[in-house]
Amino acid sequence: MTTAPTILPDQKKIGMVSLGCPKALVDSERILTRLRADGYAFAPDYAGADVVLVNTCGFLDSAKEESLAAIGEAIAENGRVIVTGCMGEEADAIRAAHPQVLAITGAHQYEQVVEAVHIHAPPSQGPFIDLIPQPDVKLTPRHYSYLKISEGCNHSCAFCIIPDLRGKLASRRIDAVLREAEKLVAAGTKELLIISQDTSAYGVDIRHESRPWKGRDVRAHMTDMARELGQLRTPEGHAPWVRLHYVYPYPHVDQVIPLMAEGLLTPYLDIPFQHASPKVLKLMRRPANEAKVLERLKSWREICPDIAIRSSFVVGFPGETEEDFQYLLEWLEEAQLDRVGAFRFEPVEGAAANALPDQVPEAIKEERYARIMEVTERISAAKLAAKVGRTLPVIIDEVGEPDEDGDIGATGRSQADAPEIDGAVYLRDVPDSLAPGDIVQVAIEDADAHDLFGVITGR
Repeated sequence: MTTAPTILPDQKKIGMVSLGCPKALVDSERILTRLRADGYAFAPDYAGADVVLVNTCGFLDSAKEESLAAIGEAIAENGRVIVTGCMGEEADAIRAAHPQVLAITGAHQYEQVVEAVHIHAPPSQGPFIDLIPQPDVKLTPRHYSYLKISEGCNHSCAFCIIPDLRGKLASRRIDAVLREAEKLVAAGTKELLIISQDTSAYGVDIRHESRPWKGRDVRAHMTDMARELGQLRTPEGHAPWVRLHYVYPYPHVDQVIPLMAEGLLTPYLDIPFQHASPKVLKLMRRPANEAKVLERLKSWREICPDIAIRSSFVVGFPGETEEDFQYLLEWLEEAQLDRVGAFRFEPVEGAAANALPDQVPEAIKEERYARIMEVTERISAAKLAAKVGRTLPVIIDEVGEPDEDGDIGATGRSQADAPEIDGAVYLRDVPDSLAPGDIVQVAIEDADAHDLFGVITGR
């Protein structure tokens, strides 16, 4: 007598719309990993999903509008929607706009999201599904990964409501961080992007406690973490790129610059300066040590000449005068930052800045935004032009199809370029064996204000 094969029931399928910053993307990956372990599959479109998750952003009013629009689209296309993420803290506003939503949870509330999915789309896995080990879900390409080291923030900046949305600083254990990093690199990650709300403050809340790692004690501290990450190696024996984001310029940041010079860390720092005028920084409730920062930038470049500094600035903050804005432009000319993003001040419900006097008219915000972008674009163009003739390591993100002549192009990034936010390196005449994640040596032939152009010289 033959036994009929066990037929597993159809898996329930989950759709996901992930909005906002890389930290939210990591949250989405964790949610989907948990759901897959519970036997769920993932739908590539609205039509095939039993329920759709919308991971919202609530940092700015414009982001909230985008989140509400995404929820509305998911309801129109599917009808069964669960909302999570930063805007989940404003459940009344969401239900007022979209009363049909099935459930609403806040940022990084993984258990509540999974529970809501279980209620509204009960798992239908067979009795053996949970015995099958499942890898973590990644929403980024295989060759780079975001590594979140903490949640929340202890700052009380006047324009920000992140502490209200995500709470105070809550650092992960250092051994958990390093274990995840090691696992990601072993699985094919060539570039680790370290993220948090305040990377420099990592471990403050747990008093920089030590944990055993590889036979030694390692502190939960940014510098110790950076040094350990610099020891990682891919299965091929190469050091992955390790890129630090959201780094406040505390004094101990000076200690990671030599690690960049030694090749243990990618020579790149993402520092949210936000402004340079001491008066505006005080109104923003941020440190006002812009002169000392210029001295430190000079020192960092002496130690590591290839270091790239990225930052973002807010124009039109309440109380910002033309004199303050001119101070910022002059500071930028002196600082010569490699990558700069600028934003017009936008009120956020619940932020202290909304109550400040001397709100800047929208027309002046637009005019100042155009001026700061003109200055930073000119600086960027000059810095990139100086790289023409050099040979730089480039990580490949995408390889194109052959054109009518059989030539293949590719897009990659130098160590000065983080994915999604910075520029790119465009390559011509690449070999057909080239693949995303390959790190190659590229001779830079040309540049514009944001990107580089070149040809591969070796691997």
